[in-house]
Amino acid sequence: MSASVRVRRLASTDVASVEALSTLFGDAFDDADTYTGRRPSAEYLRALLADDAFIALVATRGDAVVGGIAAYELRKFEQERSEIYLYDLAVAEPHRRQGIADLLIRALEEVAAACGAYVVFVQADHGDDPAIALYSKLGTREDVLHFDIAVSSGPDGDGGP
Repeated sequence: MSASVRVRRLASTDVASVEALSTLFGDAFDDADTYTGRRPSAEYLRALLADDAFIALVATRGDAVVGGIAAYELRKFEQERSEIYLYDLAVAEPHRRQGIADLLIRALEEVAAACGAYVVFVQADHGDDPAIALYSKLGTREDVLHFDIAVSSGPDGDGGP
């Protein structure tokens, strides 16, 4: 991997970078509507980035966002500890297979250690072989079921997000 890649955690002033990350996620996951169709306001993004429970990491080459992670710290009730949920991870197509995802995950582990988390966990979809291979080399696989429980009324009034 080129030494020109830099990873950093976004701060509340990094609205443009989190928007670039959202665009990257939309492209990488072929889901632009979810990630860019109804962008949050700059005020919302500033507040989200200021929240210690939200972790946004970007990998950059020069000024370009070439990869990133969105994660959440989940504080536990049964013990004084937390865990980190790696919600999204993507690297832009031209920058894949260069160790950027590994670099991002290692940076997330550092954030997790600093906040006292005991584990980072992530989901991967069946058939997403690159993600499964990446996570398999870094951690222990658990086969679990995931359920989405619809909320009676989402922000747009249709029962969804």
